[in-house]
Amino acid sequence: MLKSRSPSLILIVLSGFTLPILPVLAQKYDFNDFSLAAGFNPTEVIVTGYTSGAYSLASIVNQDKYGNPCMGYGDPKPDHVMILEDDFPELTIQIDSGGQDTTLVIKSFNNDIRCGFGQNNLKDALVKGSDWQAGEYYIWVGSIVPNQKANYRLSVK
Repeated sequence: MLKSRSPSLILIVLSGFTLPILPVLAQKYDFNDFSLAAGFNPTEVIVTGYTSGAYSLASIVNQDKYGNPCMGYGDPKPDHVMILEDDFPELTIQIDSGGQDTTLVIKSFNNDIRCGFGQNNLKDALVKGSDWQAGEYYIWVGSIVPNQKANYRLSVK
């Protein structure tokens, strides 16, 4: 099951004058966020975005819990928020950028960090792991080169 959410907006009317629409909460991610529940259809879980920025993703953490290096450059704020409504024994989060050199940093609500990058002659980043707990996960999609713009599709299986 896939659910989307959008930032809420509020319209303030004061003394008969309409003020501009103001966001209730500041947007904390650049692109789409999504929710997953047990039995989700992987073909429905595809979000898009593009890499950009010169923020070192290694400044979040140098390596993940498995010893994989966290690397690349992106934006200081996450690109996506993934909400797991249930625990998942295994998930694979993969980038398809048409062969650009991409990286992934995924940070959970409890500071569980997973990192991935292209391997085995594939330049697109991949994070495959077990024991994903229900909760909120922040996802950064980066590039090896600072300020490199590459369009991508992020999928979850």
